[in-house]
Amino acid sequence: MLAVAGAARAQGASAADLNGTFQCKPNPSPCLWSGATATMTQSGKTLQIKGASGAIADATLTSDSTIAAGGTFNSLGIIRPDKSIDWSDGTKWSKQ
Repeated sequence: MLAVAGAARAQGASAADLNGTFQCKPNPSPCLWSGATATMTQSGKTLQIKGASGAIADATLTSDSTIAAGGTFNSLGIIRPDKSIDWSDGTKWSKQ
C-alpha cells in the first residue's frame, strides 16, 4: 500500500504549467463565465483564473491532467497534452 501512495505522489510532483492567456471556444456551450479570454496565474498547484468579463475564481490542479475551479466558475477541467482545457461547463480553452 505504501508503494502505491508514494507512486501517486511522484506522478503529481510535476504540475502542468498553465500560466498565461487562454481563448475560450464554445464546445458546445457559450463562453458566459470567462468571456472571450481568461488569464491563469499559477503558483505550484494553486491557480487564480480571471475572465475577460472580470470574474475571478480560484482553482487547484488535482492531478497532472485535471483541474478543479471553485467560486463563481465552479467547473472541472481536463488538461490536454497541448495545454488546452475541456471544462465541465461545456467550453474549451486553448492556450494562446
